[in-house]
Amino acid sequence: MINILLSGGSGTRLWPLSRTMLPKQFVRLFDNESLFQQTVKRNVTVCSHSLIVSNVDQYFLAVDQYQQVSEHAAQFLLESVGRNTAPAIALACMLLDEDDVVLVTTSDHLVKDQAAYEKAVFQAKELAEAGNLVTFGIQPTYAETGFGYIEASGHDVLSFKEKPDVETAQSYIEQGNYYWNSGMFCFKAGVLLKELEKYSSEMLEACRVALPKQQDCSEIRIDHEAMQAIPEDSIDYAVMEKSDKVKVVPCDMGWSDLGSYDALYDELKTAELDNAVLKRLADMPEPVCVNSKNNLIVSRNRQIALVDVDDLLVVDTSDAILISKKGSSQKVKQVVTEIKKSQPELAEVHRLAHRPWGTYEVLVDSDQYKVKRIVVKPGQRLSLQKHFHRNEHWVVVSGTATVTVDDDTFLVRPNESTYIQMGQVHRLENCGKIDLVMVEVQVGEYTGEDDIVRIDDIYGR
Repeated sequence: MINILLSGGSGTRLWPLSRTMLPKQFVRLFDNESLFQQTVKRNVTVCSHSLIVSNVDQYFLAVDQYQQVSEHAAQFLLESVGRNTAPAIALACMLLDEDDVVLVTTSDHLVKDQAAYEKAVFQAKELAEAGNLVTFGIQPTYAETGFGYIEASGHDVLSFKEKPDVETAQSYIEQGNYYWNSGMFCFKAGVLLKELEKYSSEMLEACRVALPKQQDCSEIRIDHEAMQAIPEDSIDYAVMEKSDKVKVVPCDMGWSDLGSYDALYDELKTAELDNAVLKRLADMPEPVCVNSKNNLIVSRNRQIALVDVDDLLVVDTSDAILISKKGSSQKVKQVVTEIKKSQPELAEVHRLAHRPWGTYEVLVDSDQYKVKRIVVKPGQRLSLQKHFHRNEHWVVVSGTATVTVDDDTFLVRPNESTYIQMGQVHRLENCGKIDLVMVEVQVGEYTGEDDIVRIDDIYGR
């Protein structure tokens, strides 16, 4: 069985922890592991290998995190633009043999009962081998209005239900044969493609056109224009709600989509503690809470203190603080929409930003100058580039920098510096065996990340 792992998505409901360039699935939430990494580890026991569908911009994150938890090789299918789950799954299935059984999972869900998970997967596999399209129905624990529901009789699907209001959701719970739609599936690749041919032929043909002829490499990129030409649709709307081959496996595996801070609170809260705390760093100071309970506190390294407050969500990052009442965290998406209007970078990247070559952290961001700490991994290099609005001063702290400026290439060692004038073509590279750490001071009228003209880039950006 092959795991098709869907790792796209921006996770805006967990802003400011989750950003476009570091979405929810890659944030290290539990035991210093991300949900993406936990999904990879969870599926090792039930699948022979992984086919990971990723956005181009998040590819390097997926590769790094995958290699940290798995020694098995994985194939990556890279989308230049998201077109929802149906095209992503269809493109992945086209890379496989028609009799291959696939387990489709998202990368941003939490599963706490591995034994129950494996039992459900093997039930689904048996049904899939018989020619069915199988979905997983989660035993509901409360009247959730943010999920779709599956009405079932045993393994037979009677109907799919849209996200209900509270009263309707409560009636589903009382009837007992309704399940949360988990977004997980199991089927033969060929069966899925044949059903798509029947119910969504236009989308399937666009996928066939978009798929490159070279398919035997570990990294397959879909052309941007071809990807945009594919009609956007979810796998539920495109085929699952129309096909007569659909079955469901009801299960109770300690599942959560962690789609809000309220859901994160539920996972972190324990009977022994008055408040739920997410310690993102081991040496983070313990929050001081005076007559305060039932709060979620998330911080990186600052001291947090609460006095006489209950039922709050407090999320502190280096460049943004979110404070919300519990029960209102679904409105965080509205916050992100407003922030994009005035400060779009706050929705895109953290002060500590991950790149294919390493990381950079913004230390100071002021009018007409910016200071960064840059770490370049061994053997990696930045793009050959230039800027129209800023000059750059580079000071090496450790490691050795190989610097190209116009036609000159030279080394810059610890406690040495160099200067890049506005408009000069330049590149930074680490040819050594240890991390290159340096401080960059940008001076100019504009220091935004979009003032980069890439001339050559090994990462295809």
